Amino acid sequence: MEKTQTAKHEAWPSLRVDDWTDTRDTLHMWTQIVGKIRLTQAPLLNHWWQVTLYVSPRGLTTGSIPYGDRLFDIEFDFCAHQLVIRSSDGGVETVALEPKSVAEFYRQTMQALGRLGFEIQILARPNEVEPAIPFAEDTQHSAYDADAVHLFWRQLVQASRVIGIFRSYFVGKVSPVHVFWGALDLACTRFSGRPAPEHPGGAPNCGDWVMVEGYSRELSSCGFWPGGGEEGAFYAYAYPEPDGFADYPVEPAAAHYNPQFQQFLLPYEAVRTADDPDETLLRFLHTTYAAAAERGNWDRAALEADPSRWDKYR
Repeated sequence: MEKTQTAKHEAWPSLRVDDWTDTRDTLHMWTQIVGKIRLTQAPLLNHWWQVTLYVSPRGLTTGSIPYGDRLFDIEFDFCAHQLVIRSSDGGVETVALEPKSVAEFYRQTMQALGRLGFEIQILARPNEVEPAIPFAEDTQHSAYDADAVHLFWRQLVQASRVIGIFRSYFVGKVSPVHVFWGALDLACTRFSGRPAPEHPGGAPNCGDWVMVEGYSRELSSCGFWPGGGEEGAFYAYAYPEPDGFADYPVEPAAAHYNPQFQQFLLPYEAVRTADDPDETLLRFLHTTYAAAAERGNWDRAALEADPSRWDKYR
């Protein structure tokens, strides 16, 4: 039993936000470059699902991206610390992940794409940040601590795995578990099936129409952000926020509602140090969803199901 508990805790690494902020901010800009490459090529999916990144067994990946009659993908390999670009005709190019400016990473990545025959132009400045330094001019962000990035990826592996379990209890419209590079957060979103009031926008350096599409349907969203708290934070919110949402009895005790962000927050370290990290996070995910679904009068009977409902036939 003691070995099992030790293994659980070792799976959830400790990474203080203050210890890797410069690296995180550089990596954030690099993910925006790669995400925008996918954005230019993939057809629109509702709520911008076609632009995201996914947690992979080695880092973060775009998945397959169309280009004419070919496909390619781009993966941040946080084990070998390379950006790997692969083409469906067999071509492979890499860019080293090491201390270098955003400007240099942007130049090297676009050149690597060009060598594979992918001529792609992006809107080459970041979104949802202030200031929005054009990528080709950004020599301010240049840190890369490989050990810290590897720990961050391991955080994402655990968060993505458990959120994936939570996702399986919902049979209504639900997003993948994916990384939005605008804020560099892992997210999964459930939908009631009803339209939502038009979102007012307001994100820095991001057109209001982007948020209008993203929040066009009533939703309950959860995820992980490597910013809040000492080691990052899990979050959950509803749009539109129903009456009584903030007062709903959410678990575990370490969770709280933040009126500034209009979200429930749970410090990552509260999950990492719990006797059962998976169960602790699942309690947060299930009860914050219940806050949105019950206070918002969702048709829960039609939208939810036990993911083990067919196990007896296997």
